[in-house]
Amino acid sequence: MFTVGHLGLLFVCLHCSAADAALNPPHDLNVIALNTNYTLTWDWDQNHAGPDPVTFTVRCAGHHQLNRKKPRWTTACAETAGRSCDLTGLELLYLGMYVLQVRTNLNTSHSDWTSKTFCPDKEAAIGPPSKVRLGVAGSSLDVFISDPQSSSNSSMREMISDLYFQVRYWEQRADGEVEKPPLTAKGNMVTLSDLTPWTLYCVEVQSRYDFYNKSSSFTQPLCVKTEGFIPWWMIFLYFLGSLLICFLLVLIFIYGGHRCFQLCKETLCPGEKLPLQLRQDDSDYPCLIVSESESDLCDLVIVCSESAIQRNNADLAVDSAAPLIGLEEDSSGGGGRHSRHNSSGSRDSGVYSAGGNSGALPLGAASSSPDVSRLHDSEKMKMLSMSSEVKVPPVIPDEGVVDMEV
Repeated sequence: MFTVGHLGLLFVCLHCSAADAALNPPHDLNVIALNTNYTLTWDWDQNHAGPDPVTFTVRCAGHHQLNRKKPRWTTACAETAGRSCDLTGLELLYLGMYVLQVRTNLNTSHSDWTSKTFCPDKEAAIGPPSKVRLGVAGSSLDVFISDPQSSSNSSMREMISDLYFQVRYWEQRADGEVEKPPLTAKGNMVTLSDLTPWTLYCVEVQSRYDFYNKSSSFTQPLCVKTEGFIPWWMIFLYFLGSLLICFLLVLIFIYGGHRCFQLCKETLCPGEKLPLQLRQDDSDYPCLIVSESESDLCDLVIVCSESAIQRNNADLAVDSAAPLIGLEEDSSGGGGRHSRHNSSGSRDSGVYSAGGNSGALPLGAASSSPDVSRLHDSEKMKMLSMSSEVKVPPVIPDEGVVDMEV
């Protein structure tokens, strides 16, 4: 016998079934897989115009779990608003098989699950080599290839033992490309031999797995120029070029250093220290301008010591006194010489004075005046040797002295 409670429960179940049937489930499930990186995508036809957003739930389980009564599901994305889910974090086995399911959520209502079977070994694409490097060995090229990397940075050879590489290379010319037959390599190095020396070659590599006919895209082309034997004339030209460059560098260094030195010298120690008006046009050294009239009035000036001047004055006094003494002797002897005198006898005494000194000599010293002159000849010669321009003023006889007859 049904009660009111049973009728209410039946009504709720019917309402939930109608709501579930009203939500469209996701469709067109697809897995984008490269090496061990997996991303599940799906589409959904929007048929809900309410204010509440629609979300999606993604879960995963091994294919063998479906044979159990209660399979063990692992939720990859819960209540996500997007239409994709990253499955890389689940660390799915590369050689395993899995079942992926997605449903639509709206408040407490859910749509049916949409399932997809996924096998990484079969469906996941293989990536190109992680790195390619070229090495020049004369006229040959060594190609070093690194394995594709998984999401855990390990080699894909751990999952695919039959992985190998295909190497494609060509000769780059000015008129175009000349492609060579491709090479295959199971190892991580291959040598391209019998190449043309001093020629540009380009290389690109792809990964291949023949069991499921997988092949990756090619890497970016790498180009390098081969080498070869260098002829002697090229070595000689290189040597001459290096010598010329060194010579030019040394020349520039010397010239630059000299110019810097001259500039510093002219700046710190200028050569012209006087104005232009005080310099002659034909001389680099400064000098004073002296007129001809001033030069005629100038005589040679000789600097002598005070003792030499005193000796010279003494010699002049002796020379001037000697003739006067002889005159006295002649006048006293009465040799018929006429003497002149002034009415004033005091003027005779002035003849015997020279330079303010007492020039009166005793009569007895008249006979020795030649000896005195000879004693001072050497001193006079010394003074004359010092300058040939020294002029001894002549002794002017006193005009007051007259010749008289006795």
